Amino acid sequence: MTQTYHNVCLSYFVNLSLKISEGQLRKLGPDGQPSDEPFQFNISDEHHECQAHYEELGNAITNYIYHLLEAELSLIRLPVPIDAKPGAGTFIFASKSYDHKDILMILINGSGAVRAGQWARSLIINESLDKGTQIPYIRRAIAKDYGVMILNTNDNYEVNGKKIKNSSNAEEHAHYVWETYVAKTKSSSIVIVAHSYGGVVTVTLADQLKTEFERRIKAIVFTDSVHAFSPIKMPKFMKEISRNWISSSEPLDTPMKTPEFDCHRVSAGHPKHEMSSCACIDSAFKFIEEKLTGN
Repeated sequence: MTQTYHNVCLSYFVNLSLKISEGQLRKLGPDGQPSDEPFQFNISDEHHECQAHYEELGNAITNYIYHLLEAELSLIRLPVPIDAKPGAGTFIFASKSYDHKDILMILINGSGAVRAGQWARSLIINESLDKGTQIPYIRRAIAKDYGVMILNTNDNYEVNGKKIKNSSNAEEHAHYVWETYVAKTKSSSIVIVAHSYGGVVTVTLADQLKTEFERRIKAIVFTDSVHAFSPIKMPKFMKEISRNWISSSEPLDTPMKTPEFDCHRVSAGHPKHEMSSCACIDSAFKFIEEKLTGN
């Protein structure tokens, strides 16, 4: 079901003559109201101008998603590193009382320009917030009384170009967040949803924290994960609690050819890589519930 988003983002997009309307990015009409015209990349014959416009839009989207996470979902920011001064370092998001919930869901996006709360920037721009952001997963998890934590694995550099301490790359970021925040929670059951390169981050974390991972992780949802390209071998226990919904034109949950070294692969019900998380959300939560209840 499509969520309703308040049209409060004019300050984020006004310089680009764009606005979010009902979860979709639209150009502003002459009256200053959202039209039916979507974003257009080609605003000039000069490619560098088009690219600069796109990057400016990307930054506006990042800030707007952060705004939604805090204003509409009541998430809080946790600093990385924990002693980072204001304006320095990076941060993750978590639901209130996340550390006291029995079940904690951790969301890990892929590589590239996406930041916390985003699955795919292209979907946010060309489709909708529901398809391109992690918000539907967050809403559903909170409704189930899970704690929620959203990693920010791609935020690795300070404004001055220096690498962020404890977040110089995705793997270091995830390990630091686990040791600093996750390890101290009271959650007896932790579930992970990891998209694309987020799968590599997950298997790396599992290799670094073998005992604790096996004890506390109850389910892992991979969405078109590329962890198979990691040199780290997936342990047996991880295969048993994981499933990878891969991009495919086959109907949702259709069993797919799975190498012996990997967890079970099924169709995400959509041929596009970036759509996998959105397309399989119902099946993903069903799988998680089955693993949590032992069915």
